[in-house]
Amino acid sequence: MTPSHTRISKAVIPAAGLGTRFLPATKATPKEMLPVVDKPAIQYVVEEAAAAGLSDVLMVTGRNKRPLEDHFDRNYELEEALHRKGDESRLAKVQESSDLATMHYVRQGDPKGLGHAVLCAAPHVGDQPFAVLLGDDLIDPRDPLLARMVEVQEQHGGSVIALMEVDPAQIHLYGCAAAAPTGDDDVVTVSDLVEKPDPAEAPSNLAIIGRYVLDPAVFEVLRKTDPGRGGEIQLTDALQALAADPSLGGPVHGVVFKGRRYDTGDRGDYLRAIVRLACEREDLGPDFRTWLRSYVTEEM
Repeated sequence: MTPSHTRISKAVIPAAGLGTRFLPATKATPKEMLPVVDKPAIQYVVEEAAAAGLSDVLMVTGRNKRPLEDHFDRNYELEEALHRKGDESRLAKVQESSDLATMHYVRQGDPKGLGHAVLCAAPHVGDQPFAVLLGDDLIDPRDPLLARMVEVQEQHGGSVIALMEVDPAQIHLYGCAAAAPTGDDDVVTVSDLVEKPDPAEAPSNLAIIGRYVLDPAVFEVLRKTDPGRGGEIQLTDALQALAADPSLGGPVHGVVFKGRRYDTGDRGDYLRAIVRLACEREDLGPDFRTWLRSYVTEEM
């Protein structure tokens, strides 16, 4: 397989989920709009794509997701009000989200799984490699995972998935990769993928986290992929087919990430992510850390 020399510029963000783990907050508000400190979670994800040079972002949405579009659009009335008040700092924050990238939207009519959501992006992506970013994983901008994945894809072609070592007892919560080392310490060749395996049968403790750089050949494989776990079309199943037969669309490599990742996929980890990010903020951190130490010492 000849490595791809097409510069990757498109990112796909599946955002059609119902957010049932965060009810009742998500009854009328998309889970992607829940704030992590003072920005919605989805903005962190779009910022990551833009920082990696992916200026064309397609969001795969569903019903009741209109606030996502509004957030990345201009709000002229609010901007004018802030301008009249001379509040340039808040004005810049409001305008920031609409200037990040060129945003596009498509609806996933039926909730048929992540693989189906990615397939919804095929007309927009065409025959170019592209990235997929899941909104439950926030990657610290000081640890540029996506940029490294783009670099590996441009070097080797095919597809690249993000992997992270987890406690073997927790591997049943993730997709899991069977992998062999390469000449790069952080890159492995993936030979097999298993969705949420029993810990006793897991091929490794390398868990798939929510970043992918995919060869467009994945679309044809997804079209032929039967519903799998949970009755949904699983992206993991399509990647397993590509890993087993590189002639379908190149090899599958993994980048083993050792940086900072904030999991907002469940309530406990969502709260921990907010605390960690707030503690590290220059404007909030000093006072917040002082209060947190006092609270833990006196109240706990």
